[in-house]
Amino acid sequence: MFAYTFPKQSMFNEYYAKDISKKIKSTFKAKGESGKHVASSPPYGYLKDSEDKNKWVIDEVAAPIVRRIFRMTLEGYGPYQIAAQLSSEHIPVPAYHQAQLGVGLWQNREIKNPYKWGSSTIAHILQKHEYLGHTVNFKTRKHFKDKKSHYVDKDQWLIFEDTHEPIIDQETFDNVQRIRGQVRRYPDGWGEAHPLTGLMYCADCGGKMYVHRVNNGKRVPMYVCGNYAKQPVGTLCRSAHRIKADHVIEIVAKTIKEVIQYASLDKGRFAEEIQSHIEERQIVDFTEQKKRMAVCEKRIGELEMLIAKIYEDNALGKLSDKRYTMLYNQYEGEQEQLQDEVNSYKAEQTQYEKDRKSAARFLKLVERYSNAEKMTAIGVGVGVWGVINLLEGYGNDNPGANAHVR
Repeated sequence: MFAYTFPKQSMFNEYYAKDISKKIKSTFKAKGESGKHVASSPPYGYLKDSEDKNKWVIDEVAAPIVRRIFRMTLEGYGPYQIAAQLSSEHIPVPAYHQAQLGVGLWQNREIKNPYKWGSSTIAHILQKHEYLGHTVNFKTRKHFKDKKSHYVDKDQWLIFEDTHEPIIDQETFDNVQRIRGQVRRYPDGWGEAHPLTGLMYCADCGGKMYVHRVNNGKRVPMYVCGNYAKQPVGTLCRSAHRIKADHVIEIVAKTIKEVIQYASLDKGRFAEEIQSHIEERQIVDFTEQKKRMAVCEKRIGELEMLIAKIYEDNALGKLSDKRYTMLYNQYEGEQEQLQDEVNSYKAEQTQYEKDRKSAARFLKLVERYSNAEKMTAIGVGVGVWGVINLLEGYGNDNPGANAHVR
């Protein structure tokens, strides 16, 4: 008798634990979906408002450090170099700074090296969308079995824009992500990454072009095709297409100036042209997509009720364990497929809305760099990404498809 009831008892305990977990998560989810912060403490650079715990305010001590980290990244410094600089200046690490204020997860724990910054800490700061003034909920999920948090894909995050004062502007954040995603940094200490690294592609083979500093006593930075030197040399690309980085800056600055002059003639018309181009590229029918989303979400709810029903029938002996397991796996599998479909639709709609804002964002760049002749190398690096997006596909993640430099 014991051997017979044990599997059913085990199944009952597991479902009960999962049911309790769902109730707790539903409360947590309701809070997160309302736009309130679900993180136990704000990220470095923010503090909880003393009058409203659900509101974040800027930490005037830590926020300048965050801005400096982003600025140094734009200037070509990597996480290791930034960490070394902050450590040398004895700037408290985020955990120690928050512990001194009586907040965070480390306030009751020992921090052996309170001024030793790590490159991973810098990289983590550079990835946070919260610095844009957004609330980002549900970046992790806890499983009811192991009780551990697991990171989820970005398309499953719930982002509420403009919920608190930003520390970093959108253009700076986007360019930092571009640099972090494209830069190939060499460990020889020859200097920083060039501002245009990751934006240039070979016109012959389509491969990325990287900066090499020729050791001729002057260490002149020059762009070369990344495919040329791959073994056997000259197979993937017949030439290195070597070009001085300073010459590239001059060419790009001239191009940016021409685009800015054209946009300045009639900003309203320019914005309309961009919007028209975005709509021409839009091939997804969002009307039909939203209808399909509603169907999927309705079915997900129905499946949840069916799972509860078969559990009840199984507990009352109306449904065998074998049948219960088969139906449970079937319903849960269908739920997962439908949820993936819904998430993909939401991601497409989010990207479309992001592309629609590209015109306004570029016009801000026009105002920032209205005098292209005085643009620095870093200024070119910051501005060129927006120009390429507008000229070569309005948000295309791979400018290599159209933007070439010989």
